[in-house]
Amino acid sequence: MRKIGLYFGTFNPIHVGHLTIANHMVEFTEMDEVWMVVTPHNPFKKKQSLLDNYDRFEMVRLATEDYERIEPSDIEFKLKQPNYTIDTLIHLKERFPQSDFSLIMGMDNLKSFHKWKNYEAILDHYHVYVYPRISMGDIPVKFEAHPKISFVEAPIMEISSTFIRNAIKNNKGIRPLLHNKVFEYLDKMNFYK
Repeated sequence: MRKIGLYFGTFNPIHVGHLTIANHMVEFTEMDEVWMVVTPHNPFKKKQSLLDNYDRFEMVRLATEDYERIEPSDIEFKLKQPNYTIDTLIHLKERFPQSDFSLIMGMDNLKSFHKWKNYEAILDHYHVYVYPRISMGDIPVKFEAHPKISFVEAPIMEISSTFIRNAIKNNKGIRPLLHNKVFEYLDKMNFYK
């Protein structure tokens, strides 16, 4: 059974932090692949600053095409919105019964995980891999030693897509923070200016 880690995000835009985490998961855990699931609309995020779904998916495709075990996924584009992780997981399990899916999330998301729709059902049926993030607040005690939650010693990547968008708007050079093809695509399309 193939072990597939699902790394959800709006990827607005995808940056080297995202790639570093995805690559770390595929190289240093038992995952066979990581799917970068481009989310059309995260229920916790405002929608107006989002680029078009297909532009964000294209950037993820460009960023991951040199990585054999990291795949872009537009699975959520076809599902009912807003997208809840539990619904996507159920859909994927039905479509790919031979695959074993797990979730990849940052420590910041784990701190609010108890607010997610049906989070208990997610933990009943799926493993969650958590990478470190510098963030305020504490992990709820029930998650600290949960058998379905693994804390992965991945590099701490404190780069945010918001920072990148604001820097581009202010004409700052951020090329090292983006995959070269993503930078060229953003530049050509005049995004975030």
